[in-house]
Amino acid sequence: MKRLTTILFGILLFTPALLNAQTTGEWRPLFNGENFDGWMVPDNDGGHWRVTDGVIDYDAQSEAEGDKNLWTNESFEDFELRVEWRLKETPYVNPNVMLIRPDGLPQRNADGEIVRLSMPDSDSGIYVRGTSKAQINIWSWPVGSGEVWGYRTDPAMSDEVKAAVTPARFADHHIGEWNRFTITMKGDRLIVELNGHLIIDQAQLPGVPASGPIALQHHGSRDDDGNWVSPPSLVQFRNIEIREL
Repeated sequence: MKRLTTILFGILLFTPALLNAQTTGEWRPLFNGENFDGWMVPDNDGGHWRVTDGVIDYDAQSEAEGDKNLWTNESFEDFELRVEWRLKETPYVNPNVMLIRPDGLPQRNADGEIVRLSMPDSDSGIYVRGTSKAQINIWSWPVGSGEVWGYRTDPAMSDEVKAAVTPARFADHHIGEWNRFTITMKGDRLIVELNGHLIIDQAQLPGVPASGPIALQHHGSRDDDGNWVSPPSLVQFRNIEIREL
């Protein structure tokens, strides 16, 4: 009887739920809602990355000469990240928006040419593991936010990789409304949920670094007359939290 009790006790200790609780870190904020503690603002940014009313607000006009992205001070290996984001507006009309098929390839017309659309667009994203190639996109394309451009467009990647990093569905809310990502990185595998929908499921990111910081992406630039010449990161972020796995 004593032996049976010991066995049952051991099984109880190692049920999946308890094992997960023992090996999964607690949720903690990456953004405190007040300032950039824990983040590296680009040198000579000029105040374009700012915190206002509890959100990280960006106007896509950082004056930094080098990297204009906003990076965490910490690096992370395996983690689950939750972040809310919204595109504030889409003043730039992008003439090169493509229709992306479920296999990750662009739609072509009867002449074999890529179909291109003109539509209002803004563009940002979230870099994981310290590399822009592993970017979970935030934009206005019909394929939807959450795709991994750096892997989908890499000709060295297999058809399986390209298809896996293409969102399973369009799950974005309307422009100006808040969206919620849940991003999970474990090994070289990526899972992305957008607004409660699973859009990337166990996509492999070959060659992704084992560890690295997280970044909120800068995108866009203006010409000498002040006109946007590419989709700007007119974006806000809030409620950013992480747990390490």
